[in-house]
Amino acid sequence: MRAAPPAPAADPASPFKAAKILVTGGFGLIGSALTRRLVAAGAKVRVFDNLDPDSGANRANLAGLEGRFEAAIGDLRDAEAVRRALADRDVLFNLAAQTSHLGSMQAPLADLDVNARAQLALLEAVRAVNPRLRIVFASTRQIYGRPDYLPVDERHPLRPVDVNGIDKLAGETFHLLYHRVHGIRATALRLTNTYGPGMRIRDARQTFVGVWIRAVLEGRSFELWGGEQKRDFTYVEDAAEAFLLAAASPATEGGAYNIGGDGALSLRELAEHLVAANGGGSFAAREFPPERKSIDIGDYWADDTAFRRTTGWQPRIKIRAGLEKSLDFFRTRLANYV
Repeated sequence: MRAAPPAPAADPASPFKAAKILVTGGFGLIGSALTRRLVAAGAKVRVFDNLDPDSGANRANLAGLEGRFEAAIGDLRDAEAVRRALADRDVLFNLAAQTSHLGSMQAPLADLDVNARAQLALLEAVRAVNPRLRIVFASTRQIYGRPDYLPVDERHPLRPVDVNGIDKLAGETFHLLYHRVHGIRATALRLTNTYGPGMRIRDARQTFVGVWIRAVLEGRSFELWGGEQKRDFTYVEDAAEAFLLAAASPATEGGAYNIGGDGALSLRELAEHLVAANGGGSFAAREFPPERKSIDIGDYWADDTAFRRTTGWQPRIKIRAGLEKSLDFFRTRLANYV
């Protein structure tokens, strides 16, 4: 008989009370959610972020927490700044990244610098100044490419369809290699579409869901490209809990795990949920723009059984509730995000 998964703590951040935490990309969507949870639990949090205007970073994501965390404004490509940020930390939640798929095709060398080269340099810095650091790295479902079967588990072939996927795969592989060869205590979480309060909504550089949310809040119709593709979605607080549980679980060290949501739905169904959650709105179906269709992966949803069994994690927020929470958040803060 297979053993039952461990029961997570009532607050997955509680094991980190008084711990010294570094969150790279801490002003972004997941990074800021982690920072809020950790600060509330009593952790000593350092946020390292370059506040790149093309990223998901936004100071508004940590509004109200001023003075309760340390902000280290710096770039992951700055070796000395990275060493200073790492030196006295117990745990690193490594979320700094270039996330735009189309952007990676338009500026491939910039994507390579951030998502591959800088990740390797960071790991070398860990070896030099803090080799016992616990790391949880944000990887992506994009490394699988177009699925051979569904749901996609961790045994699926890895063949990315864009530069971002290739570079993120390199970043993940560096983390796992450094675990095997150098004993670095790293785990990789392969994320699907993560959404929620604090996401980038001014454009589609982070995810198309953001521009949909902005459109319905501004009373505009939004475009649905295709519509029958099926995807899964993770609410940001559920994603943050996955990172916390991974960091607290020695059993995940050296592993790469899928993180999914509460099931797959078509993009048309998602659009209909958003309009209903907003109490009104409209969308128009369009053909995929050629430059995006060439790197679209089609249907995808994750089999995240391995992570659930190892940590006891499960998503708590259903898609309709998550969209309602997101709309409520942005309704009163729209000016800070557009």
